[in-house]
Amino acid sequence: MDSVARIVSSLKEAARLTGGLPELSADELKQMIGLSLDKGYCYLYPNAPLDKLDEWKKHYGEQFRDFNTTPHALYDGVVDVLTALKEKGYVLAVATGKSRIGLDRVMLETDTGHFFAATRTADLTASKPDPLMILELLDELNVQPHEAIMVGDTSHDMLLAQKAGVDAIGITWGVHDEAVLSDYSPVAIIASLDALI
Repeated sequence: MDSVARIVSSLKEAARLTGGLPELSADELKQMIGLSLDKGYCYLYPNAPLDKLDEWKKHYGEQFRDFNTTPHALYDGVVDVLTALKEKGYVLAVATGKSRIGLDRVMLETDTGHFFAATRTADLTASKPDPLMILELLDELNVQPHEAIMVGDTSHDMLLAQKAGVDAIGITWGVHDEAVLSDYSPVAIIASLDALI
């Protein structure tokens, strides 16, 4: 899902509406993508009072869901790649910083839920980069860490995979670039979806 611009503009507006938070650039805001909102707030505003967290989360949710018109859509070719992977017998799962409501909405809007055997969201388990999210998925699917691969576009994804003992593939068309992803020694860094097939 290409939602970076929508997330960033929603974060920017949430901070403005909350007040008392430093104004951050789009690049700075982008760095928290993949984390839960609680972890993201602390990551972005380490010196900000925690009593603003709930208000900031409320504004972010309203902006992202109700008011933000920045488009977000699946990357080109995603459905074809997911279809090909399933046809080859891969079991697919999602580990996301989104909330359960947010992930369910995205899967409904994009008609992609049927591709995934299991999902974990940051509001129902520990947020990235804590390995619990992946470990729960592995347990549910009866898969060993050495049998799994985490595909992600952030340093948070790469660190999550490392902590869970799972190989990772970094993708460069999302949040972080190759230089950032390579710091976490993924087994591969790819620049196109087709490379996953």
